[in-house]
Amino acid sequence: MTDRTPSRDDIEIIERRTLFQGVFRIDRYRLRHRSFNGHWCPPITRELFERGHAAAVLIYDPRRDAVALVEQFRVGAMAAGRRPWVIEVVAGIIEGDEAAEDVVRREAVEEAGIEVRELEPVVEYLASPGGTSETCKLFCGRADLTGAGGVHGLPEEGEETRVLVVPAAEAFTLAKGNRVENATCVIALLWLELNRERLRRTWR
Repeated sequence: MTDRTPSRDDIEIIERRTLFQGVFRIDRYRLRHRSFNGHWCPPITRELFERGHAAAVLIYDPRRDAVALVEQFRVGAMAAGRRPWVIEVVAGIIEGDEAAEDVVRREAVEEAGIEVRELEPVVEYLASPGGTSETCKLFCGRADLTGAGGVHGLPEEGEETRVLVVPAAEAFTLAKGNRVENATCVIALLWLELNRERLRRTWR
């Protein structure tokens, strides 16, 4: 290995074919790229799951020092042999040129019946770059969780989300104790643990 840093110019796409097109899309790439020593590697074939990009928000009430999480059925968890009802943060797919901030505000109302006020960016990351191009833009959002709870979602989309209002300290314990299996939710909760006191000062 050398100190050479590869760039997009070090990739040659030989062929790209769409294998499936439904709500989501699966493409097959045949490509080659340069190795770290500058030589071209042999061609490789990779399938890529295309589902767009996502935005998510951890809803936090600094006065109550509590978060609102949602629980819903996930087919991927079922197929993996895990508990199919997964604890998550509110999230949605970004449509067209929609702003990520608009997505999380809309989804907070649809999935949790909660109006989010201030938003603070947390991180933008690749969800699973070995098999999908999806990125997730994550926020922490201020809200008043008085009276929050119940079951929400859009029935026409087969969506049913149960709102869980959890004290922040308890939520951190769940994340660190492997009781939360959704990566976005774990990232959000650990970020909040690091930034909680600052938010309580600035948002109150």
